[in-house]
Amino acid sequence: MGVAPPPNELPHRAEHIGSMLRPRALKQAFAARLKGEIAPAAYARILAENVRHAVRLQEATGLQTITDGEFGRSSWFGFFFEAMEGFRLDTAAFAFKDGEGHEFKWPTCVACGRIRRHRGITTREFTAVRALTGRTPKVTMPTPSAFHFFRFDHPVDTSAYPDLEAYWEDLVVVYRAELAELAEIGCDYVQFDEVPLAMLCDPGVRAQVKARGHDPEALVDTYIDVMRRILSGRPEGMRIGMHLCRGNFRGRWMAAGGYGPVADKLFNQMPVDAFFLEYDSERAGDFAPLAHVPADKRIVLGLVSSKSPVMEAKDLLRRRLDQAARFVPMERLALSPQCGFASVAGGNDMEEAVEIEKLRLVVETAEAVWGHA
Repeated sequence: MGVAPPPNELPHRAEHIGSMLRPRALKQAFAARLKGEIAPAAYARILAENVRHAVRLQEATGLQTITDGEFGRSSWFGFFFEAMEGFRLDTAAFAFKDGEGHEFKWPTCVACGRIRRHRGITTREFTAVRALTGRTPKVTMPTPSAFHFFRFDHPVDTSAYPDLEAYWEDLVVVYRAELAELAEIGCDYVQFDEVPLAMLCDPGVRAQVKARGHDPEALVDTYIDVMRRILSGRPEGMRIGMHLCRGNFRGRWMAAGGYGPVADKLFNQMPVDAFFLEYDSERAGDFAPLAHVPADKRIVLGLVSSKSPVMEAKDLLRRRLDQAARFVPMERLALSPQCGFASVAGGNDMEEAVEIEKLRLVVETAEAVWGHA
């Protein structure tokens, strides 16, 4: 579909964030596996069949970036700590919200022992996708800030980590090992999913942090520093993107507020090649913070909602791209949905046909604006 993109152009002009809606058969098999009602080999076969379906779906929409739909994950974040040793669950400090004002509590991880990575966490996903497509496989994973911020006043048991710096160092070791192993098997495109820094744009979240005796700016500095340590020795040739999200649980969110409070530090100190920015609603603010983006960074604008089945107008997307181009030149912009379609296994309230239509809209708009996707 459309004109082929220039070689080695990453991110592509039309991107997607990673997760796709799970077909009903896969969700049923996933639930059966958790209950021990299906043999591991049978579940693996069903998962492989559905990943093949997700790859073909993405290719059919014209996307050049391909993921496995995150089909084998419990959630965008949980799968990562579930693959490691040293964690237990407890209630997160923040709740998801919906348009009616309801709140939804959820569990997150707490380090209860020294954390260890025993095997590759995303490597099998990459290997599976690479075998299914000739396009660009992308690996997604949570940022290390997620292991701290969701319980920022009690992210670890002090019996396991009396010194929090030791916890951060263990996380740095885990991530550097993961990136190194991905590079060894041929991965050259990784997207980090960053929620805490986007949440720290919300005045209410910042007030909650202060009320518990913490400094929001110190947290911003810490999270950027940890990423700098991880990426200081990143594999040669590996392109790194960072997705900013205010929470996406079946269409709900945890925060609101424009990028202004973190823009200068985020765009100028975070050592990534591109930022995937949630911009689908008024909760994201305007494009003015993009004035802080340096000339060597690219911006992927998440203008198409994965939370709502309502279709965006192509003309509106083009106008919003023109508005953003007042701050970042069009040649350094790209387009995507604002988030994945299924950050948790249940997925957002949307039919697969609508998901496909939205991805095609991203591709067709990119082709109209830049001549290729």
